[in-house]
Amino acid sequence: MSGPPVDEARLRRLLGGADLAWLVERARRRIERGQPLTGAVSLATPSPAERAAAERLLGRAPGAGRALTVRLDAVDAVLVRSGISPEGLEAAVTALTGPVVPADEIRGIEARAWAEAYAPLALLAEDRPEHAAWALRVRDDGLVRRLARTPATARPLVEQAVRVLRELPVEPARSLSVYAADVLGSAHALDDGTPLATLVLSGARALTGHPEGTGAAWRRAAWALAGLLRDDVSSTVLTLNLRGTPALDWMASAGEPCVLTLRQLARRPPLTAPPVVHICENPAVLSAAADTYGPDARPMVCVQGQPSAAALTLLARLHQLGTAFRYHGDFDWGGLRIAATLLSHVPWQPWRYSADDYREAVAAAGPDLRPLDGKPALSPWDPALARALAEHGLRVEEEAVMGGLLKDLTGCGSPEGAHA
Repeated sequence: MSGPPVDEARLRRLLGGADLAWLVERARRRIERGQPLTGAVSLATPSPAERAAAERLLGRAPGAGRALTVRLDAVDAVLVRSGISPEGLEAAVTALTGPVVPADEIRGIEARAWAEAYAPLALLAEDRPEHAAWALRVRDDGLVRRLARTPATARPLVEQAVRVLRELPVEPARSLSVYAADVLGSAHALDDGTPLATLVLSGARALTGHPEGTGAAWRRAAWALAGLLRDDVSSTVLTLNLRGTPALDWMASAGEPCVLTLRQLARRPPLTAPPVVHICENPAVLSAAADTYGPDARPMVCVQGQPSAAALTLLARLHQLGTAFRYHGDFDWGGLRIAATLLSHVPWQPWRYSADDYREAVAAAGPDLRPLDGKPALSPWDPALARALAEHGLRVEEEAVMGGLLKDLTGCGSPEGAHA
C-alpha cells in the first residue's frame, strides 16, 4: 500500500518554483544513481532570488558563503514535518518531476534497445560470412551510433544497409541510383553524405578490399568495385594496346589509344591481362608511344592526373589478373601526390621515377626548368626523391624526359604477351 498522499498544491508553492529547480534536479539525479538523499548540495553562483527561495524553504538563511548550500536532510525534515510530503523528499521529487527510473535500469533498457537495433547485422553475418568481420567492427567502433545517435533511429538504418549489402557485389553492374530505387524505394537513398550511404559504403569496402580514401573519385571507385556505378560514363581512363575484350583487341591491333568508361569496365572488364603495364601521368607520353610504335608499343595506362574511378577500377582488375605495374609521373609535388595516391590502391615499381632519375633529368635539361611550387609531398617508394626535389627546387615534366620513356615502350605489344 502507498503511504499518505503528497499535498501537491502546497508542494508546488514550496518547492516547485524556478528558483529551487536546481535543488529538485540535484535530488532527482541522486535518486537515479541510487544514492541517499542526505548531506549537502551546493549552487556555485546563486541569484538573490534563489537564496531567498532556499531561505523560505528552510525557514532560515542557508549560509553566508558565496555558494548556496542546502542539506537534503533538512529539506526532507521540512516536508515530513509540514505534512506536505509525509514520505519525505523522494516522494516529493517524484510528485514534481514524475517517476524516477534508476540509472542502472536506464542503461539496461538502452543496451537492450541497441542490441535489438544491431540484430540485423548478426543475421547478415550468419547468412553472409564474408560480412561477419565488418558487422562486428561497426558495432565495436561506434559507427552506427555516430550515424544514428539513438536505437530507434539505428534500427531502420541498419535494416536498410543490410538489405543492400546482401546483394553485393551486383553483377552485372548497375546504376547506383536505379539500384537504390529498386531496393530501397528511393533513387536518392544512397546519395553522398547520407548516413545510409556512409554505412553501406563502409560494408562494400570491407567486402571488396577497397582502401581508405576520400573524394568523389574514390567513392566512385569504391561503389564500382561493388558493381554500383555513379556517373558511369563521364569517368574515363586512357589506354594503349590492352587486350581482353573485343573492343580492346580491335584497338590494340590498330595500335590506337582507347578511352574506356567506368560503365564499360564495370560491365565488361578485360578477361586477360599483360604481364606488365606501364602507367604514365600525361596523355602526351601515351600518344607518343602510339605514334612511334603503334601496335608494337608496350601496353599502357594513362591516369591523366589524380586517378579517376575508371582508372582505379581498370588497374584493380589488371592487378587481380596478375599484371605488374611500372609508373612514371611528373617530377613535382603534384606528381608525387598522384603517385602516392595510386600506390595506396595498387602496387607499382618506379619507371625512371627515382631520385637518381630526377637528378639526371635536371642535369640534362639545363637552365630552362621552372621552379617548384605548391606544398611539398612525400615519395614513399623512394624517400630520397622528395628530398632531391626539395634540394633542387625544379620541376621536370614527363614530356621533358620523353626520349628515355619511349625507349622502354617498344617490343611487347603483341597479344602473345597476355595471360588470363
